[in-house]
Amino acid sequence: MPTPWKPSATLLASFALHGAAALGTLAMPAAWPWALGALVANHAVITAAGLLPRSTLLGPNIVRLPEASAARHEIALTIDDGPDPAVTPRVLDLLDAAGAKASFFCIGHRARRHPELCREIVARGHRVENHGDSHSKVFSLFGPGQMQRDIAAAQATLSDVTGQAPRFFRATAGLRNPFLDPVLHRLDLRLAAWTRRPYDTRTGDAEVVFQRLTRQLAAGDILLLHDGHAARTADGQPVILAVLPRLLQTLAENSLTTVTLHEALP
Repeated sequence: MPTPWKPSATLLASFALHGAAALGTLAMPAAWPWALGALVANHAVITAAGLLPRSTLLGPNIVRLPEASAARHEIALTIDDGPDPAVTPRVLDLLDAAGAKASFFCIGHRARRHPELCREIVARGHRVENHGDSHSKVFSLFGPGQMQRDIAAAQATLSDVTGQAPRFFRATAGLRNPFLDPVLHRLDLRLAAWTRRPYDTRTGDAEVVFQRLTRQLAAGDILLLHDGHAARTADGQPVILAVLPRLLQTLAENSLTTVTLHEALP
């Protein structure tokens, strides 16, 4: 039996504020502007928390590997928005050549179109994780029912295709709302963000992407790249393919070992 969902301290405070505002307005009707102002401020905080991918205000959110993993000089490569038949196989070859492991956050509808790529990811020793079914740009506006259906559809697809149930979820662009945490709890998934994000779906300059990933690089970091929706370099190459060999060499030079989230967070 799953344990009961426990709201974060921020959500508990929000619930309490709504109750206090309602009771206060009933007891002192003239105070309604103050109550309304408090509620508007509260909703602004909740909205801002959902717009900050690394925030933990709405619930647990993995932004670094555990201390034990960092002590072993481990780092996590996470690769989003695939599988992409033009890019993912080449990414896998680069990882193989370096003996590196990665966690691929795959989109459900793409996995149904290219199931063989998801199976290849797992066959080569990596993990497939849940990036939602639709990868909707308005995912953070979904209600709880639609959010659960979207995540559950991807979970079913990825589990069926790979034979392994994903254990981690990442929202589109990391954006979410207060409904996500209880949904993930019901689906036995953990929210995973990142330590470093290079904006490689927008930036095709390989040097800029590389510097964003490696500036103050440290053991325990979770790095984000994209095989799907990758920006292109000046010569038309997906930027991940231009950055990954140099990134993997830098990790090796710094004695950092790549692990999947599944390995680092048992």
